[in-house]
Amino acid sequence: MKAYQTLLYYCYSPIENAEEFAENHLAFCKSLGLVGRIIVADEGLNGTVSGTPKACQAYMDAVHADPRFAKTDFKVDEVDEPSFVKMHCRYKPEIVHSGLRDPHIIDPTKKTGVHLEPKEFLEMKDRDDVVVLDVRSDYEHKVGHFKNAVRLDIENFREFPEKIKELAKYKDKKILTYCTGGIKCEKASALLLHEGFEQVYQLHGGIIKYGKEAGGKDFEGKCYVFDNRVAVDVNTVNPSVVSTCFNCGTQTTKMINCANPECNEHFTQCDECGWKMDGCCSDACKAHPRKREYDGTGYYVKIPQTVNLSKRKHKKFPAKT
Repeated sequence: MKAYQTLLYYCYSPIENAEEFAENHLAFCKSLGLVGRIIVADEGLNGTVSGTPKACQAYMDAVHADPRFAKTDFKVDEVDEPSFVKMHCRYKPEIVHSGLRDPHIIDPTKKTGVHLEPKEFLEMKDRDDVVVLDVRSDYEHKVGHFKNAVRLDIENFREFPEKIKELAKYKDKKILTYCTGGIKCEKASALLLHEGFEQVYQLHGGIIKYGKEAGGKDFEGKCYVFDNRVAVDVNTVNPSVVSTCFNCGTQTTKMINCANPECNEHFTQCDECGWKMDGCCSDACKAHPRKREYDGTGYYVKIPQTVNLSKRKHKKFPAKT
């Protein structure tokens, strides 16, 4: 057993006084010595936390002891060091930003796609009457995805609802949705059902659980995760590399944030280009006066931005050939 563990989980379950819950839950996590990031909303919890095995077990026991979260499915990874620097627990309108907040239309506690366990997903995914749909963002898909998966061109999950019309040609197929840990599929599959898709399924526990229980077979590349590790291996059966360096085009699985905080673009970059470009995606970013010091990881603790990032034009990366 390694010195630390990282827990990935979510639970759709109504929380009264969610803002107060978030404040108290943060204090509880800190009392256990955990670090991580938890989102609390009226609709439930979404978190990744890291700490010693003892602290992680105490946390899981406490969550499961609360009747609202008793069925929470924790994905547990053994890690050499904590996967975060600090502990954050914040209240937000949703536990995953989708813009789908009307419970009369989308309510994951009442109606979602059929949950497939990893081995069921493995058995179904290559059938002729099946379409495997990646509901994650572009940058997540680029570093790793299921072979032959369909994707929508989205930079953030909140764009998924407006893109769903592009899937109309698959309405006579079985749609198998997947994401990192399952949370996005809860709303994506519910929306597909609402839009008239009749045969909708989702990978229970997401890519992470699939790697643990089905060996990650046919998942190409690495799985993007939202902590200091950035991307992790999941395929122990037939692993491959599908992502390429944004700057030189060589194969690499390393994903970083641009060292220019006013860009902060997420992109793949090999180690050679990382040191050559000082952790930046372009010469312009390399010359920026606020450029952060590159240490080879490409991971930076968040700092206040001086520009409106919602108006920033995102770079489009070359498609995999």
